[in-house]
Amino acid sequence: MRKILIANRGEIASRIIRTCRNMGIQTVAVYSDADEGMPFVKEADEAYRIGEAQVNKSYLNMDAIVETALKAEADGIHPGYGLLSENAQFAQKIISNGLTFIGPSPDTIEKMGDKITSRKLMQSAGVPVVPGTHGIADIEEAKAAALEIGYPVMLKASGGGGGIGMIRCNDEQALIQHFASTKNRAKAYFGTDEVFIEKCIEDGRHIEVQIFGDKHGNIVHLFERNCSVQRRNQKVIEEALSPNLSQATRDKMYDAALNAAKAVRYENAGTVEFIVDQNENFYFLEMNTRLQVEHPVTEALTKLDLVKWQVAAARGEKLPLMQSEIQADGHAMEFRVYAEDPDTFFPSPGTITSLKWGDSEYARVDSGYESGSKVTPFYDPMIAKCVIWGETRETCLSNASAFFKETNVEGIKNNIPLFKDILENEEFQKGTYSTKFIEQLKSIKK
Repeated sequence: MRKILIANRGEIASRIIRTCRNMGIQTVAVYSDADEGMPFVKEADEAYRIGEAQVNKSYLNMDAIVETALKAEADGIHPGYGLLSENAQFAQKIISNGLTFIGPSPDTIEKMGDKITSRKLMQSAGVPVVPGTHGIADIEEAKAAALEIGYPVMLKASGGGGGIGMIRCNDEQALIQHFASTKNRAKAYFGTDEVFIEKCIEDGRHIEVQIFGDKHGNIVHLFERNCSVQRRNQKVIEEALSPNLSQATRDKMYDAALNAAKAVRYENAGTVEFIVDQNENFYFLEMNTRLQVEHPVTEALTKLDLVKWQVAAARGEKLPLMQSEIQADGHAMEFRVYAEDPDTFFPSPGTITSLKWGDSEYARVDSGYESGSKVTPFYDPMIAKCVIWGETRETCLSNASAFFKETNVEGIKNNIPLFKDILENEEFQKGTYSTKFIEQLKSIKK
């Protein structure tokens, strides 16, 4: 593979370009009108405009992306994350045009993209799933199922992801209130109005296992990440390894993740997400058939380059390391810096007038912006991912505090003040937090 088109934007495009350059592979960027002049466009060897600012007229335009890859004589397409990264039709279109899709097979993407199908598959593979249903036909069936499962329950879209199409219902009145709107939202976002119900795991921890497979049947795990610091059901901080998790539970989760991957003959990078209750019972939530936003945490822990592994696996090569050769070194945390109000979490687009990151040998910053860049309202408002490493969790926390004291972003509202509050919080320092952590932190501050 000598030339790769990156069907994405911002920091993940820059991050893939960096690895390709190290591998001696040329890169092709595609950009919308809103992204002309952005760093990733300048960093690629070639760059092509594919449409207007709206994502459905540019980054979601499969025909334009594949046609550009053929025009640029690229050999393969890396989808990054989000956008078309988990779209089976896009993966198949790439393959049908004689190009290499850097990711799992379209069949795997399709099976795992439907949460009801994936729940059934995981159950048959012996992977524990959250108590719930395999689809709900109407509100009467929903009411009966929720009564049997017990409130509170989560009403979820079968095609959902990233917290979209998911709502908590504390009682029957809430279920009735949200049932029709959730189906409509599911249809609008994911093309199907199928919904299902799961038991709500109170004060749970969101822990996921990074897996990797090749075309030769080899599958390994690369340890786990704790992703419990969330707002609006979306992650803000991730860390590896997960604090306060027994080794026995950790080992069981690794086995379950590998069984899940083997059940679908998984190839390339993926993640198996679990919800873990207060007694360390864990349940399958979903499998992400792509590189995760938080993959640098695992890279900082293992000292591996997962994009390099992805390209090698797509070329048909065997995994470079077997399980016994993969080691976890120290502790790592990733902080997602967003252009958003740190109190309300509403996006705050605008021009970044000044951007200064802390100077630390223990920090890695993956950013898609520079001073003078404009954060537009068209895309996810994430500015950068700051990944901090330490020999222990305590030194990692100390390194993170020092890094953010020297970090300054001006011109837009951002969530760095929130990170400073979190790093000073005793519960976070002890590692005893759950998915309710930010909600509780805000309550304390009020």
